[in-house]
Amino acid sequence: MHAIDLYYWPTPNGWKITIALAELGVPYNLHPINIGQGDQFDPDFLRIAPNNRIPAIVDPEGPGGQPVSIFESGAILLYLARKFGRFGGRSELERIEVEQWLMWQVGGVGPMAGQAHHFLTYAPALEPPEEIPYAKDRYRNEVARLYGVLNNRLTDRDFVAGTYSIADMAIWPWAKLWKGQEQDITGYSHMQDWLERVGNRPAVITGCEVGAEFRADIRSDKEAQKILFQRTADTAGN
Repeated sequence: MHAIDLYYWPTPNGWKITIALAELGVPYNLHPINIGQGDQFDPDFLRIAPNNRIPAIVDPEGPGGQPVSIFESGAILLYLARKFGRFGGRSELERIEVEQWLMWQVGGVGPMAGQAHHFLTYAPALEPPEEIPYAKDRYRNEVARLYGVLNNRLTDRDFVAGTYSIADMAIWPWAKLWKGQEQDITGYSHMQDWLERVGNRPAVITGCEVGAEFRADIRSDKEAQKILFQRTADTAGN
């Protein structure tokens, strides 16, 4: 098996893929893309990920044995599940369960939690500070609603699609950051148990440790803020 090339930065969307690769036992070459320094705009990276976002992969043994590049974390997870025949559902009904909850994360939890992080944590640290109460309330409340949906879903099952799957791998990296989203999950006992259940998996621990040394608090890095948040250019990384 040839190693997959992973273009990555330690963010929730990046963790999805390092977790999946660890769960599958797939070897990979790590290519850090420092989104605070603008690596995501490098022409070589844009040929792989035209939306200038991490993560992205290049599989040298893609369909027909030919190399294939894939961007968007949800698409990567679906590809890996299909290729290796694990974590994507064993029947059509199971695949439907996995895919709808994966889409729920990609279209709901990720964007809403990401905006909550931005307006609650990063926007107030900009120069000048951006304190927008409506935005804070809007995204904080929507994340709370989504976590209520998650908690209800887990009432009678250990994992969101029944068995452990790429849906859990996609949701967990965002949900584990609930404190930064200013959430109170004391009433979400099923979600709390699931966070612990998934978080104790060795592959999840391993996946979240990848590139830990690269993480930094951009609230004090004005240059990174300009690259990531400037409103006069295309927005940057995840």
